[in-house]
Amino acid sequence: MTSKPFHLAIVGGGITGLALAIALKKRGVQITIYEQAAAFGEIGAGVGMHANAVRAMKIIDTELLAAFERVATRNAWPSKKNVWFDVLDGTAEEPASSPELLKPLFTLIGHDDGHAACHRARFLDQLVPLLPEGLAQFGKRLLSIDDPEDTDIPLTLHFEDGTSAKADAVLGCDGIKSRTRAHLVDRHDQEAAKPKYSHKFVYRGLIPMKDAVATLGEERSANSMLWMGPDRHALTFPVNHGQTLNLVAFVTTDDPWPSKDAQQLTLPATRDDALRDFAGFGLNVLGLLRMTAPQLERWGLFDLAENPLPQFFRGRVCLVGDAAHASTPHHGAGAAMCIEDVAVLAELLGDPSVTDTVGVQAAFAAFDSSRRGRDQWLVASSRRAADMYEWRARGRDFEAIADEVCARQAYIWNIDLDASIAAARKDLANRLALGLPTAAAPDKTVPFPPDIDFHLRDRGS
Repeated sequence: MTSKPFHLAIVGGGITGLALAIALKKRGVQITIYEQAAAFGEIGAGVGMHANAVRAMKIIDTELLAAFERVATRNAWPSKKNVWFDVLDGTAEEPASSPELLKPLFTLIGHDDGHAACHRARFLDQLVPLLPEGLAQFGKRLLSIDDPEDTDIPLTLHFEDGTSAKADAVLGCDGIKSRTRAHLVDRHDQEAAKPKYSHKFVYRGLIPMKDAVATLGEERSANSMLWMGPDRHALTFPVNHGQTLNLVAFVTTDDPWPSKDAQQLTLPATRDDALRDFAGFGLNVLGLLRMTAPQLERWGLFDLAENPLPQFFRGRVCLVGDAAHASTPHHGAGAAMCIEDVAVLAELLGDPSVTDTVGVQAAFAAFDSSRRGRDQWLVASSRRAADMYEWRARGRDFEAIADEVCARQAYIWNIDLDASIAAARKDLANRLALGLPTAAAPDKTVPFPPDIDFHLRDRGS
């Protein structure tokens, strides 16, 4: 493909940044990745991908989808192929005769063409070889961006090591702690660029599958489970092709985040801390927590629910993924939404009509109009989902919880991404035809969809 006559800087080399780089290179867009670390890497453990993410990966590049499939892990039992989670009462006492007798409260059903988990770092490792060497510069922690009004003049990125770089536009893929985000808000109100503590934190653990089976039994260890309880809940699901059980244990608290450093999102903790926080849960979750390492970390869950951005772009700077809409993980859809972002933006920037920086700005504006409502809906809805899992919303009305969770998941999973991209391309064409490339999009607040499909729950469970 003929290269486009402009060069874009991607700030951040995580999953979003690399996926976007792969997508843009395929579409003839020249890019350079600026990564603050000394090498590509991801933090965290398991990440889920569902039908919407699979559709997006097919649009981006089939090699990207193949990379995911190489590290994807699904429920081991054929009868659980389409199960997202079996949902259980984590506080219930196990029957003395057999732990398998504790039946799910309900089951959440996924899709045939989605529903898989992988380890974040392993997925990233698969993406790196898909990019030509020399596209990335490391040790480049962004300090500021100069964005001249004259679009014929390149932007300048300034880095903490004293160096700088030029680009025709900047794509901020630098995650929840995004430095690029600060460029989009009022420089006198930098608090608006910072994520806020959701008053939820999480303990994470990776447990050898044979040890997990000894505690949970084979069915629960080999397949995805969600354990509900008051102000607490836990997820367990297989990763590493079934060799490891990923444990994610969530806690809600009224206390503020202990660290005064807004950039410190993890704090040291111990296994005993986790066991105290889950006092009152059954032997299932407690047994797994006892198998975690003596020294753990407490991961604070921060998001942009309280500071939603009025736009995902300004001038020739555009945010993508968590930099634009950092979310808590309670829908299991944060990474998938980032992949959706990449698919839409890459198709817009790759459109034949985008041939200069005016076209790039129009693509940014069309991307913002297409994605902001859906992405920010997820941020708010994710908090709501956690409150239902922890009986803070709808109490112990499990029928109502099941219906609402399924409806919200359906809204996420059932998107017609081809139609969304077609609409965004039409918006792009209209902006260029009218000479209004950066006209502000209307308010993109999305209410809970009133006619959403409730088919995903297995009502016979």
